[in-house]
Amino acid sequence: MKYPCIRYIFAALTLLAAVCARAADSSPAYNFLNVPSSAHVYGLGGINISNIDDDINSVEQNPALLGPEFDMQVGLNYMHYIGGSNFAGVKFGTRAGEHGAWGAGIQYYGYGDMKETDISGNISGDFSPKDVSFSGIYSHDITDRLRGGIALKMLYSSYADYSAFAIATDLGINYYDPERDLSLSVVVANLGGQVKRFHERYDRLPVDLRLGWTQSFGTLPIRFSVTAWNLTQWKLPYYDTGDGLTTDELTRKESFGSNLFRHLIFAADFVPSDKFHIGIGYNYKTRTDMSTYSRSFLSGFSIGAGLKVKSFGIGVALAQPHTGATTFMVNISTNLHELLN
Repeated sequence: MKYPCIRYIFAALTLLAAVCARAADSSPAYNFLNVPSSAHVYGLGGINISNIDDDINSVEQNPALLGPEFDMQVGLNYMHYIGGSNFAGVKFGTRAGEHGAWGAGIQYYGYGDMKETDISGNISGDFSPKDVSFSGIYSHDITDRLRGGIALKMLYSSYADYSAFAIATDLGINYYDPERDLSLSVVVANLGGQVKRFHERYDRLPVDLRLGWTQSFGTLPIRFSVTAWNLTQWKLPYYDTGDGLTTDELTRKESFGSNLFRHLIFAADFVPSDKFHIGIGYNYKTRTDMSTYSRSFLSGFSIGAGLKVKSFGIGVALAQPHTGATTFMVNISTNLHELLN
């Protein structure tokens, strides 16, 4: 079957991928966009655009993962992040005809209470910085194995007396072969810019080009994934202080192998049935980013599990970027048709 309207997605992906490849390093102001809302994804390393899941919380990774199979599904997510940060959100998806689907969601990122000071360091009170993302997603089947999707995100940020508003778009394509349990994806993430800036300077969004591969082999109930991200730039240097316990000067680390692995996230997902999964991920960039702190052996690793009980799906994930920070995420999802019938 042919769907002429989706040809525009292919054309846009091709053009925008070329634009992304020329993008420079972006501002850290919107790096909360790289924090997942799916416990399944968080357990698989934090970013995974190709894992086929039946949890609506995972579609924010790739709009092409949304489909008619998510008809009337609702998902809730909560994450206790580093320090006093707490994130939460809700998502909804439903079919749009036989070959399409749409979804909507809101995600809140709160960073706890902080002291507000003037330029002389005098404390004038407390403030609670936060970011909020409102999103809408549409996807459509191109063939029986190929699907395209687009997400529109409106981003509001409030830090004390300063606020900003930005608009971002994600474009995604997913190819899935159920006979081989093979999934391949391409995503152009966070295209857009600020409509209202914080102060004098415009902050850039973390525009990114991402590739994903997920597959199981034979009768082995394990899906392996490799996700390549930060593909808008090759060089990703970092600084190391050894064990983090000394006062040695920072050492700049950059080599071919380091740059390569800082672009890659590896994951394995044990899926013995459609009712249960347990996964583990390794994010080398997270581990090396923590090299200036007292990182532990577990830095860069994450683990997650999911269980279906009647009409509810429950997912949890855990990671420890460094010894002083343990992050925890929980998801709950349900299908309203199943819940009400």
